[in-house]
Amino acid sequence: MKIGFIGLGNMARAIIGGMLEKEIVQPSDIIGSAKTQKTLEAVQEEYEIAVTESNRTVAEQVEILILAVKPQFMEEVIEEIRGVVREDTLVISIAAGKTLAWLEQAFGRRMKLVRCMPNTPALVGAGCTGICMNEVVSEEEKQYSLRLMESFGRADFVQERLIDAVGAVGGSSPAYVFMLIEAMSDAGVAAGMPRKMAYEFAAQAVYGSAKLVLETGKHPGELKDMVCSPGGTTIEGVRVLEERGFRGAVMDALVAAVEKTKKL
Repeated sequence: MKIGFIGLGNMARAIIGGMLEKEIVQPSDIIGSAKTQKTLEAVQEEYEIAVTESNRTVAEQVEILILAVKPQFMEEVIEEIRGVVREDTLVISIAAGKTLAWLEQAFGRRMKLVRCMPNTPALVGAGCTGICMNEVVSEEEKQYSLRLMESFGRADFVQERLIDAVGAVGGSSPAYVFMLIEAMSDAGVAAGMPRKMAYEFAAQAVYGSAKLVLETGKHPGELKDMVCSPGGTTIEGVRVLEERGFRGAVMDALVAAVEKTKKL
């Protein structure tokens, strides 16, 4: 099975790294293209895959083609390659906002199309990916797509109407979590902690909290209540966060991300 990547940025590298680590494919089974020689050389050195500056060369050689370019470049790339992509090629897009219907229209014909919304924690094997596809994709291809996405974290099938929400909750949220970790670290430094220690404690607290949610299956509100002793320090901090509209701000940020995605 030959797999091609058009675009070799962070998400493409995360997928390549996951596939190779799980031995789904070998380096000789992968070819990728990118705009700059610097990127091509770096990816070839790290993963030992074949690389080229030609998107068409990638598209015409592979059984699975992963479009890992930003949404604003997708139309240009498809225009370049659509004449050489075979009808039986499985095309996987990770571009936000580009629907299955949009992709099919851009290719100008019926295609086997899959949309995936991975996130940056995929870079450390802790990704979260939503997957949807059109009805032309076979069950075997559907399961293979899931296997690819599970190689670098959690993945699941979703209806396409939910993919924008998945992109916000799974894809955009890491940025907000990083802001939270940074703010927590700043507070630690203000209280006298060394900066490196503050980052480590804040990040570990977030990691451990997320793991509790995933592994216990308890409602986040229940877990929060477990930390809040009557008259204690934590509930006082919760009071301040509620006073400042913490939850409302997070919800507004995610809704804004969804709305922006629909305009891409």
